Amino acid sequence: MVDLYPLAAPLLRALKPEFAHSLTIWALKSGLGARAAPPDPPSLTLSVLGRTFANPIGMAAGFDKSAQVADAILAMGFGFAEVGTVTPKPQAGNPKPRLFRLSQDHALINRLGFNNDGLEVVAGRLDARRGRSGIVGVNIGANRDSADRVADYVMGFERFAGLADYVTINVSSPNTPGLRALQDKSALDDLVERLMAARPEPESARRTPLLLKIAPDLDDQALDDIAEIVLARHIDGVIISNTTIGRRDRLRSRHGHEQGGLSGTPLFQMSTQILRRFHQITEGRVLLIGVGGIGSGADAYEKIRSGASLVQLYSALTYQGPGLIKRIKQDLAACLARDGFSHVAEAVGTGVER
Repeated sequence: MVDLYPLAAPLLRALKPEFAHSLTIWALKSGLGARAAPPDPPSLTLSVLGRTFANPIGMAAGFDKSAQVADAILAMGFGFAEVGTVTPKPQAGNPKPRLFRLSQDHALINRLGFNNDGLEVVAGRLDARRGRSGIVGVNIGANRDSADRVADYVMGFERFAGLADYVTINVSSPNTPGLRALQDKSALDDLVERLMAARPEPESARRTPLLLKIAPDLDDQALDDIAEIVLARHIDGVIISNTTIGRRDRLRSRHGHEQGGLSGTPLFQMSTQILRRFHQITEGRVLLIGVGGIGSGADAYEKIRSGASLVQLYSALTYQGPGLIKRIKQDLAACLARDGFSHVAEAVGTGVER
């Protein structure tokens, strides 16, 4: 299929970022995206979370907030897609403008605030795709005005268990006031305990993997506390990391002062350092998904060697378009072959000192 992105890119970049994103979602819903990606190199296939992934490259949460185009994302060549963040009640999010391109920095700043169509609408869309191939996870959060945020997460987990291939609890967005406090040891332990209590027993239903997404702005003590809970409560995986509220001092773009979460290239080293540290303290016993600043096969490979079994990206697509996915997979396969790995799983954590 002809890649239309080079023709559309100048138009999209001339539009306001959020409108350009909405137009992209509309185009994908209308069938203007890729029909089917070519087969992936066999070296990229891996089995984790009870599923077989054709490749370890995923679309991060935030692109398809309301599960409108999950199948179109998979058709672009991603090995999996994560939709959301989804809250129990629909919400409009924060006032506009709330999404900013930082072109000189190959980055984005967003303060969207969990804008989505709500739990029941998203669940209906996922239910409608039952029986289709492709791995789709759901990222869940709490409504801004919720009186009991933990109950919101329990509601989301109960609703999506069985519909999604995995569920991610997002307690690390900087755009809902007070949400990151749920990463504190006592609050997180209580949240995870209540979620695990809501989980079906193995003999009664297929267990839906539960993942946790954390912030990059955590010190060593906070990481130690989270690792302790993850291991004790048997959380299935950790996504590292969400956007950062720091890293503004070296930004060159005119929107670098905007409030919100920073993603893209400036986040890469920071998030990778946290990933490496978490792999060390958990001694490789927890499945990790590396996110933050990936824009090449070499970047994906560094995340994998730092402990990630899977990786996700989003911001780089804004600047490089969907052809990036094919290039990342080709380059990642070449990196594996160069270093003597016949399978991507063999490279996980090999760059981390023990």
